[in-house]
Parts: sequence; C-alpha cells; structure tokens
Amino acid sequence: MARLPRALAPLRSRDYRLLASSMGLSLFAQGLWTVALVWQVVALGGGPGALSLATSLQAAGMLASTLVGGALADRVPQRRILLGVALLQTAAVGTVALMSLAGVLALGPLAAAALAGGVATGLYYPAYSALVPGVVPPGELLAANGLEGVVRPALAMAAGPAVGGLLVAVLSPGAALAATALTSAAAAGCVAALPTLPVRREGEHPGMLTDVREGVAYMVGTPWLLATLLFASLMVLLIMGPFEVLVPFAVRDRAGGGPAEHAWVLAAFGIGGALGSAVVASFRLPRRYLTVMNLLWGAGCVPLVVFGATSQLWVMIAAAGLLGAAFEAGTVIWGTLLQRRVPPALLGRVSSLDFFVSMAFMPLSMALAGPVSQTVGLTGTFLLAGLVPPVLAVAAVVAWRLPDDELAHPLDEPADRPAERVTEPA
Repeated sequence: MARLPRALAPLRSRDYRLLASSMGLSLFAQGLWTVALVWQVVALGGGPGALSLATSLQAAGMLASTLVGGALADRVPQRRILLGVALLQTAAVGTVALMSLAGVLALGPLAAAALAGGVATGLYYPAYSALVPGVVPPGELLAANGLEGVVRPALAMAAGPAVGGLLVAVLSPGAALAATALTSAAAAGCVAALPTLPVRREGEHPGMLTDVREGVAYMVGTPWLLATLLFASLMVLLIMGPFEVLVPFAVRDRAGGGPAEHAWVLAAFGIGGALGSAVVASFRLPRRYLTVMNLLWGAGCVPLVVFGATSQLWVMIAAAGLLGAAFEAGTVIWGTLLQRRVPPALLGRVSSLDFFVSMAFMPLSMALAGPVSQTVGLTGTFLLAGLVPPVLAVAAVVAWRLPDDELAHPLDEPADRPAERVTEPA
C-alpha cells in the first residue's frame, strides 16, 4: 500500500482503516436513520410539526452532550467513548425498530430515540476528531479529512438514504430502523478492534468545568476560530431546518415525490459532497484557506432557493448536488485547520466547542422550520436560507480580517512523520 495516491495515503495504517470503517458504518446508519425517521413520522400520521419536534430533540441532545464530550475526549481514551456511543445508538434505534415492526410504536418513543441519538452524536464528534491525529501523520491529515469528506456524504447522504428509502418503499419504516441498528452494531465491532491510545495531554487534569472554561477561553481569544464559528452558527440557523424538515415536503407537495424521490435528493447532496471533498483532498491546503472555506459555505447555500421555486425533481436533485459539493469541500478544509492549528491537548474541547457553537441554533432552526414556512411559505423560507448566508460569509471574512490571519499563519505541510502509536490496555 506504499504507492497509494495522495488522497488515499492514510489507509496505509491498520488503525486508521479500522477507525475509518467504524466511521463509515456510523455514517451509513445516520443516512438510514434520516429517511427512516421522516417516513416513520409520516406513517404515524405526523406532519412538519411532528418531524420538527423529533429533529429538534435530536439536535438538542447533540448540544447537551457535546461540551461534556469534548472534556471527556481530552482526558479519557477516545476509543472507549466511540465504543460507548456505538452501543448506545444500537440500543436506542433497535428498541424503536422492534416496536415499529410489532406495530406498537408511537411518536413519543421515536422522539426519545432521536434524543438519545443526538446525545451519542455529541459525544462522538470530539472523540473522533481528537483520535485522528493520533493515528495519522500531520502531512496526511488533509488527505484523511478529504477521504472522510468523500465517505461522509457518500454514505450519510447518498447510500444510506438510498437504501433507507428502498427499505421503506418495499418493506416498511421499521425495516429501515432495524437496518440502522444492525449497522451501528457493526460500527461498534470495528471500534472494539482498535487499540486504546492514551490521551495526548500531560500533567494533572483539573475538574471538568475548568476543562470547559479553558476551551472557551481559547476559542474566544482566537479570532479566526471565533469568527468562523459565529458565522457557521447563523448559517445553520438559516439552512438546517429548511433542508432537514422542509425539503421532504417540497419533494412531496411540489414534485409529487415520496420516500424514493426524497432519497434521490439526499443522494445527490452526498454525491456532490463526495466529489467536492475528493477535489480538495487531492491538492495542498489552499493558501487562502480561511477565505476559501467561508466563501464556499456561504455561496454554497444559494442552491437552496431552488426548492422553493421549482416543481421539477431533477432541478432539486441538481441543487442538492451543488449544495453538498460546496459544503463538504469547506468542511474538509475546516477539519484540517483545527487539527493543524489547535494544540493537541485542547483538540477534543475545541472540537466540541466547534460542534456546540456552530450547531447552537440547530434545535431552533428545526423547531421554526414548520411555523415559518406556514407564515411566509416554502418559497420565502428557502429564499432566506439561500441568500442570507453569502452576505454573512463576506461579513465574517472582512470584519475579522481573515485574509491577514491566513497569510500570517501559512500551513505549508511538514515532512511526514509517523503518528504516535503508544497503546494502553483496553
């Protein structure tokens, strides 16, 4: 495997292959869950309001657990956290799958499973982000993030939803939920095969609250980090609810589609994201990495306008592909930036703050999507979601002088060196 292309170089490591496999299975389960949840809600007689409740609870669970997850990731071996997360997801989704197949499922238990899944995701992200630099050399981090950027949308937004939509259409939402639980169990198996790497932190560990405060102080005192997170939080407020809650109903009411057509739209987002990630991973980090990243995210929201303006399914599919390409390309740069510029001892906490701040308005976005669309209509809601983020992106770049920061801190890739590989008993 020594002659692997640049974008695939991290796969030379057995540990990274196991870690990437567990991540891929978790993302596939996430894609299955996305479609299964929507159409299970519909099968139970729910509409946009009921779906908003479930998705906002899931988002609230992520926010409630992510800061604790970051503090844990800097003091507890990350493998143990990832294993616990996979088992929690298996149990939560497996329970509602059995209830659905038995015909006794109600909205309450489904919403509770969404909440549990959100808590698991909040714990997962900082632990995974902090573990990657322990198994991948610094010079291969962009490639690793790019590879994950390909896998993430391809599985979570393309393959997972496509299989989920097929299971719902041919069998039932319960079958899609059962497949989700089995996939999460397989992810747990991959994590169990990993060695336990020690946390990359020296000295005595203070209390959890002190840990969180230290991470917050670093975030507030680092302009490029604070500016990007504030922009991302407002962008999520504007786009997440419309995309997660309203797109299925735009597909149904405007294009006459159902579960399969909704899955096609999500698949297009995933395929676009995979292509965007692959392109970024094949080159060095852009010299203007902060400017490029923020403008990719801002301008990439414009295609959302299409969902409120057309009844043609193919146009919606194309718009989703463009949205996915821009979003995932920016995300690959962002993940590499965190791993290159944040001190290793703070990476878990900063990753959790990244998740917490950027997703702070996600529950509100989910909860407001239904009521706002009833007030201003689908067209008005998607216009706001598509046209405001580009303005916010430019404002963030200019107000915080991000071009000066990126020129003052070039990220020329260092010579590759082996990642630290010290193991502890599992």
